[in-house]
Amino acid sequence: GRAPMSARILDGKRIAAEVRAEVRARAADLSSAGVKPGLAFLLVGEDPASAVYVRSKGQACEEAGFHSVTERRPASTTQAEVLELVERFNADDRIHGILVQLPLPDHIDEGAVLESILPAKDVDGFHPVNAGRLSAGADGFVPCTPLGVREILMREGIETRGRHAVVVGRSNIVGRPMASLFLRYGPGGDATVTVCHSRTRDLGEITRQGDILVVAVGRPEMITRDMVRPGAVVLDVGINRVPDPARPGKTRLVGDVDFEGAAEVAAAITPVPGGIGPMTIAMLLSNTVDAASRVAARAGG
Repeated sequence: GRAPMSARILDGKRIAAEVRAEVRARAADLSSAGVKPGLAFLLVGEDPASAVYVRSKGQACEEAGFHSVTERRPASTTQAEVLELVERFNADDRIHGILVQLPLPDHIDEGAVLESILPAKDVDGFHPVNAGRLSAGADGFVPCTPLGVREILMREGIETRGRHAVVVGRSNIVGRPMASLFLRYGPGGDATVTVCHSRTRDLGEITRQGDILVVAVGRPEMITRDMVRPGAVVLDVGINRVPDPARPGKTRLVGDVDFEGAAEVAAAITPVPGGIGPMTIAMLLSNTVDAASRVAARAGG
């Protein structure tokens, strides 16, 4: 039979609710000082998943007491029109954060659009200026998903200093910024970092060395029990839809880690759903409140 689950569950849903409550309080303070945090969403095309994301982010803004604007455009929208919209948001004082929902239609150059956002309003942390700042260990906006991982570690009192953090995945959205966060000086940083990816040889040999294992590859249950070091802390960023054997014709959500197996050996693990997912939106709101408070500070508020 299987060993009993040893891992403590890292409840991202609960931690995200804490973060959002703090954001709501900060937003109320800023609003009463005359700076209501504002977030603009730009959605181009008819991708149903993107529409769901933008809707839930919009609801989260409302709950946090933000001002938010959503601009929807058909897939036929030109790159020039998209850049013009971004420009409008850049110039709008009521907007502190600009969020372009990816993916954009094929005929639009994603890089050009992301680079057109003012770095001070780039709450997704994808602008090369913010990526560069993070890479150099300076302050800037950090992508929301790795920031959410760091927030869970900090709030759960999980030590990173001197620990070996293994990151699986090298995307600009998760893997690379995650490695940079672990390399930062101070709390939540000071780790020894290894980054693995699809070209890594003997992946399990390396993941088994991780005191902290962050997985963001988009491959369902790829990290199996034997690839996890006993006593490790496992953070699963994957969200994959797979057929549900228990309900023919239906799907279920799984991460990039085999949760059942890994939970038998890990000290702590994030579930999917309810782990990193809710943290991403919470950190987006947190970044936006940071952007608004910088504006308020400049105004002498």
